[in-house]
Amino acid sequence: MRPTLAALVVLACCVACGGAKQAVSGPPPSSYRGVALDPPAKVPAFRLRDQSGRLIGPQTFRGRWLVIAFLYTHCPDVCPLIASNLGVVQRRVPSLRVIAVSVDPKGDTPAAVRRFLGVHHLTARFRYVTGTRAELRPVWTAYHVASTPGPNGTVSHTAFELLVDPQGRERLFYDSTLTAADLLHDLRKLA
Repeated sequence: MRPTLAALVVLACCVACGGAKQAVSGPPPSSYRGVALDPPAKVPAFRLRDQSGRLIGPQTFRGRWLVIAFLYTHCPDVCPLIASNLGVVQRRVPSLRVIAVSVDPKGDTPAAVRRFLGVHHLTARFRYVTGTRAELRPVWTAYHVASTPGPNGTVSHTAFELLVDPQGRERLFYDSTLTAADLLHDLRKLA
């Protein structure tokens, strides 16, 4: 049996943006670049406001492939790389949707989110959802995400990406080293 999302998140290290990377051991390799979640569970639903003020969640994009990621706009390293790689894939696969969930309710202001999306050339199909700590905490809990303010405005947080199929099921888990080539490979294989 392959791991569940909760088991993989426990194995994944908590990334302190700007910190050192640790190796994560996981299940045996498969034909996917991401780790297959077996059985594919229904993705936890939520509704948060995106950069346009619309309430959205994974259920909004039922019928499309979706990636859910956990980022913050002032991250000095991991989050911009993840966002840039997801943006590359979206330009190659226009039907793919992305929801980036804030792990920094204090720093991810509407202006910061707009600036982040513009700097990384992300389209309107890349939705960045924010909220108060009280609004975000249930989402973090449902997805097994930790978020702790760190020194100098950094945020230590669980960094991973989750590929959700058009039926709303968790299919593949990626750690913070996700590349555009990895995701493109897996989307072609699953299509």
